[in-house]
Amino acid sequence: MSRLRLRVYSDYKSPYAFVANTRLFALEEDHGVELEWLPYTLRIPEFMGTVEERTPHFWRKVRYSYMDARRFANAQGLAMKGPRRIYDAFYSSVGMLFAQRHGFFRPYHETVFQRFWSHDLEIDDLAAISGMIASIGGSASEFEAYVHGPARDEHDRIIDEAEALGVFGVPTMVFNGELFWGGDRIDMLIERIRDPESAAAALGSRHRK
Repeated sequence: MSRLRLRVYSDYKSPYAFVANTRLFALEEDHGVELEWLPYTLRIPEFMGTVEERTPHFWRKVRYSYMDARRFANAQGLAMKGPRRIYDAFYSSVGMLFAQRHGFFRPYHETVFQRFWSHDLEIDDLAAISGMIASIGGSASEFEAYVHGPARDEHDRIIDEAEALGVFGVPTMVFNGELFWGGDRIDMLIERIRDPESAAAALGSRHRK
């Protein structure tokens, strides 16, 4: 019998994606679902505007968000230091795809998150990501060939497909076409995994099989 499939969109520079990992991995162990991890690389200036455009209200929200994510991190014993600058996470995102294909996804995924949020990894530095891949048993040269080859087109296609589904942030989980955004929706997602037919009552007229 085939396992239920759950798609997870993530980005290594998202604090909320970081603190959701433990519960997401537990879904495989506790509920028998197969997780498909895909990058949704956030384009910060696109949805936050330029620094000059940001209001005091915006900065209050940012400070609260990091404080809130740090509470979740502390509860799990995770280090979380605020990012030092705005990052383009392309290299780490395509590393996610590369690691899945070469059988070392979970160590890659956990190491990137932990080192980035400990200020020990620059996720927009190709040499840094290649070196980290080599340190956990992958091939740095094969990864760099992928980056300089089909990676950009594949990455952009995944982003386009995600946005066509309605994805706008991370972590976003997609189960039977229904979107669940944020770690605080995992309990609702578990309900749906246990009883997929409950989507009809939850979504009403918006439900599509």
